[in-house]
Amino acid sequence: MKCPFCNNSENKVVDSRETSEGAAIRRRRECLHCGKRFTTYEYVEKTPLMVIKKDGRREPFSHQKVLNGLLKACEKRPIGMDELENLANKIEAELQKKFEQEVQADCVGELVMERLAGLDDVAYVRFASVYRQFKDINQFMRELNDVFQKKVK
Repeated sequence: MKCPFCNNSENKVVDSRETSEGAAIRRRRECLHCGKRFTTYEYVEKTPLMVIKKDGRREPFSHQKVLNGLLKACEKRPIGMDELENLANKIEAELQKKFEQEVQADCVGELVMERLAGLDDVAYVRFASVYRQFKDINQFMRELNDVFQKKVK
């Protein structure tokens, strides 16, 4: 680590602590040449998760896309923004844990639907109708009946 003031690479760590989120370690350093102090942060480097689309294209996983899908599904429902952000974080963490580098797009969609089913039936059906691209009212009714049957059990 080079000193940002004199460019010398000899320094010592004066203080080291975790950031409040626990995502990084903050280190306070002192240059052994000029005596000035500076701060560095140490992060774990994450390999970006790639999503394999239906047509075979690959794109980086987007937390924002998941959150936008949740927002649309939960529009005018009694679900707070904090709860949706937390749900998107949990979905992302679960995908990172299950898949090292690549995940099929339908795995992402199915996981979102699974989590929405436990949160709000209307939001689940809204998301499912777009995700599964219902072609007619019969497909929609079958999905509603499935939701109803699960509630009865």
